[in-house]
Amino acid sequence: MASLRLFSTNHQSLLLPSSLSHNPLTSSSPRFVKNPSRRSPIRSVLQFNRKPELAGETPRIVVITSGKGGVGKTTTTANVGLSLARYGFSVVAIDADLGLRNLDLLLGLENRVNYTCVEVINGDCRLDQALVRDKRWSNFELLCISKPRSKLPMGFGGKALEWLVDALKTRPEGSPDFIIIDCPAGIDAGFITAITPANEAILVTTPDITALRDADRVTGLLECDGIRDIKMIVNRVRTDMIRGEDMMSVLDVQEMLGLSLLGAIPEDSEVIRSTNRGFPLVLNKPPTLAGLAFEQAAWRLVEQDSMKAVMVEEEPKKRGFFSFFGG
Repeated sequence: MASLRLFSTNHQSLLLPSSLSHNPLTSSSPRFVKNPSRRSPIRSVLQFNRKPELAGETPRIVVITSGKGGVGKTTTTANVGLSLARYGFSVVAIDADLGLRNLDLLLGLENRVNYTCVEVINGDCRLDQALVRDKRWSNFELLCISKPRSKLPMGFGGKALEWLVDALKTRPEGSPDFIIIDCPAGIDAGFITAITPANEAILVTTPDITALRDADRVTGLLECDGIRDIKMIVNRVRTDMIRGEDMMSVLDVQEMLGLSLLGAIPEDSEVIRSTNRGFPLVLNKPPTLAGLAFEQAAWRLVEQDSMKAVMVEEEPKKRGFFSFFGG
């Protein structure tokens, strides 16, 4: 499998060895390959023998969105959220899909969701009763807005979600470091509800024109709502198709959308297995390439860093539709 070489912004290139131990806090440092064209001091390096330094004021409220369905928002939420918990930060993940929640399935917590936000707002339970704590990482908690097949009250919207976020900030056991909101697909009322309390956004897209059109539209809506800190994760990247000009490169996507790049996730068949097992990729032993990429994206999120992709060399004497996009 071809490795995807990625560069942190203004830093050296990163090439992770396949023998890297799974725990990011106890294993030895990976080998780094320095970029000879850069002589600037290193600010944010993915050193797996230390905890990343948390930047910004807490709690960091991050919405994960895309516009188009099926690009990997929920997968990103589960893996980035658990990566943050493994780095030692307290995380609350909110499944803001009003009717088609799936985050509990990806985390393997579907049998433990007894109460939701609706019961909290109606006064039928306390907030701490609706929070589901992960047994694998006790500093990770899940909060679902509603149960499948249940009807939400007509008044539930952005203000209600803001009230829940404020309650998380002031709870007796302390405010979490991160509140991650899994946004539903589309740009209707569910989208507006999910982005209302957020001050940061992660835009998930795939390297195809339909996802990019929706991502561009969502970027404009986020900026209109006052969310200026928007970073992008490009999911399902295949270097073999990029070389053959059958898929846009990560560099092409970055140039088209004009967003800071948080991570590039390679295509990985293990995603389907992990989804069906309720066991996120970042917990796999040994880790997969996609799992390592999610861990690196979580690291950059903590330190408010970004990265730059390297142009993938194209196969000679072959031109296709995507050659019109440059790169």
